[in-house]
Amino acid sequence: MNSLQQLVSIFGNVLQQQLFPALERELGPLSERMREFVRALALVGLDGFVVVRRGRGRRGPDRSSIARAFLAKAILNLPHTRALLERLAQDAVLRRLCGWNGAADVPDETVFSRAFAEFARTEFPQRVQEAVVQNTRAQRLVGHILRDATAIPAHEKPAANQGAQPPVRRLHRKAGTGKSPEQMTRVERQWLGEMSLAEMLAELPKACDKGCKPNAHGRKEIWVGYKLHLDVADGEIPISYVLTSASVNDMQVAIPLAKMSAQRVESCYELMDTGFDCTAIREHGKQLHHVPIIPFQKRGSHKPELAPHEQIRYRERSAVERVFSRLKDQYGAMNVRVRGAVKVMAHLMFGILALTADQILRWAGLREPDDCTAAA
Repeated sequence: MNSLQQLVSIFGNVLQQQLFPALERELGPLSERMREFVRALALVGLDGFVVVRRGRGRRGPDRSSIARAFLAKAILNLPHTRALLERLAQDAVLRRLCGWNGAADVPDETVFSRAFAEFARTEFPQRVQEAVVQNTRAQRLVGHILRDATAIPAHEKPAANQGAQPPVRRLHRKAGTGKSPEQMTRVERQWLGEMSLAEMLAELPKACDKGCKPNAHGRKEIWVGYKLHLDVADGEIPISYVLTSASVNDMQVAIPLAKMSAQRVESCYELMDTGFDCTAIREHGKQLHHVPIIPFQKRGSHKPELAPHEQIRYRERSAVERVFSRLKDQYGAMNVRVRGAVKVMAHLMFGILALTADQILRWAGLREPDDCTAAA
């Protein structure tokens, strides 16, 4: 038994034999959603990442309790912070689990708003998620990295159009010579190897705008908001994540995501749909010593087919669709009420944190699959 399995086994024994019985003696019966909240708190360790303010003056509200409350908001799939405050005022079990004894101890909405802005600015949930992945996945070989993107509708106006842009003059090059940076696409510049990961991410547009993406039935869907790009490992565990404008093409985020995932886990295969059919993406995957499996688009009358063994492996890619579905249906990805890419990403990350904890425990056999409509 490896160290991770020992850790998960000890974690499961503590939960089932010690923590849950003690909590139920103190607080009363716990619903399944409350048990999921307790499991997530025990696994992700939010308190260790909260910055404790020291110095003179009046002591501010406990940021650890507020961070737990935002995680509970994602697990309970509450639509907004005001609904969370109403739930905290009525649910003594949830309030005690977050760290407040009485309803009068819960801060008001303005305090929650300022705390959330701080969490978003400091990338608090991203740092917690990265640590969870490091502690549970870094020592294991990941078979498949599944890459895709999904629409994130937002309640804000799209970025103002700066007016019609003058047509860009096409730069020609002589036969036999390489392209200059001005002649390269964004994907080609990323593949060139002269950009750092931070530079790639900084170059991606992040303002709210209109996006268009074909759905599972091939019909175009138009939305206003953002696009969430994910790398998901076997077991439906999110590894890397990038939020961009809704209009950004999926291919432009493939190489940055691959670099992020390669820094966090060691994997063998990269599975993507036909929207990622690009020579630069395939070659970059090979440079990372991965095997990219991407179906070819039809060009003219010719369409190359994947090898039979690649077609079998490609079936695993549907797991990323299930992750997106759970994020939207169970963990608040369709309840985005904040504005701006930084805050939207923080909102989504609390849901990704909750989903990651749940999937790790399911993978370890400590959490049985249940109905998506479990009572809150």
